[in-house]
Amino acid sequence: MSGVFRRPVLFGFAVVTVACLLFQGTARARAEEIPSTISDAEFWRLITDLSENGGQFPQQYMSNEDSALFVIPGLESAARRNGIYVGVGPEQNFTYIAAIQPRLSFILDIRRDNMIELLMYKALFELSSDRADFLSRLFARKRPPNLDSRAGVQAIFDAFRPIEADADFYARNLQEVTERLAGAHHFPLNDADRTSLATAMNAFRTAGPYSLKGFGDTTNPPYAAMMAATDLAGKQRSYLASEENFRIVQDLQKKNLIVPLVGDFAGAKAIRAVGQYVRDHNAVVDVFYLSNVERYLFEQDDNSRRFYANVAALPLNSNSLFIRSVTSDISRRLNIPIPDQTTKWRTFLSPINEFLAAVNGGKIETYRDVFTIVK
Repeated sequence: MSGVFRRPVLFGFAVVTVACLLFQGTARARAEEIPSTISDAEFWRLITDLSENGGQFPQQYMSNEDSALFVIPGLESAARRNGIYVGVGPEQNFTYIAAIQPRLSFILDIRRDNMIELLMYKALFELSSDRADFLSRLFARKRPPNLDSRAGVQAIFDAFRPIEADADFYARNLQEVTERLAGAHHFPLNDADRTSLATAMNAFRTAGPYSLKGFGDTTNPPYAAMMAATDLAGKQRSYLASEENFRIVQDLQKKNLIVPLVGDFAGAKAIRAVGQYVRDHNAVVDVFYLSNVERYLFEQDDNSRRFYANVAALPLNSNSLFIRSVTSDISRRLNIPIPDQTTKWRTFLSPINEFLAAVNGGKIETYRDVFTIVK
């Protein structure tokens, strides 16, 4: 990886960055031009028109980033409310969305299966009355008796622990989810999409909340543990940590304001198309959650350079942040200077404009260098 960048990376986005800074003065004043609700037809048009050809990468049905919550206090700023969120991957995005409450969110992933999983989540949010109902449907387990919506997240998962998956309940859920997407919303799911939808729902049914884990080794925390996890101050922060968090995401889902896309970070279309849509609606990208995608981009020719050029084309402002993560084993292997923690992952905030200036100045030549620009 150290040989990816051996010369200053000057690819002409300094002008774009300046334009983004000039843009910020009026963007907030006109943020109401972002729609408060998106029609079903427009929602599917965005998925179709903004997406690009997908690629191959191991599918995972949940995050394995056990440090994801640690950065949420740094994200919670009024300056980032009602803006635009961009992210990658599955459910961890909902936790960040609940924290910053964006006006509109785009979640890009190179896997079309991830887009279908997010549509599965969309249908389940819309069909569910509260968190317990949502988990009942997600994991195909009958709702425990005497469990109301005010229960703590740990209590909810504890109540589900002894309950076995129900094959008939799963079949009904799959039918309702499919009908919600293809019938009520009229999204034209093809046969492969329907198969992917059934595969995702069956993965949750088969594993259950105490066995389903993110991609990687067997010590990864299961779904139940991730949802009941806390930040460094001991506060539970997941999208299921409270009914309020759940309702924030549910409301956005019902209004078609969380748009899943198929996108290659180094591709020529998806990120730039999102940027154009955001610019056309006089808004800025406040938060861009990257996970550890940059690790793979630095391993593939000029893909990191292409990705940073795509980011530079987004409408940004001085508050815009990256959220990026790295595993502890990779950080040790590359001697990345990060604080010691007991978690398997480390998550960081990075000011996007400051980072792009460093790239433009030739200071980001390797994946290790990425972690020198953090808050």
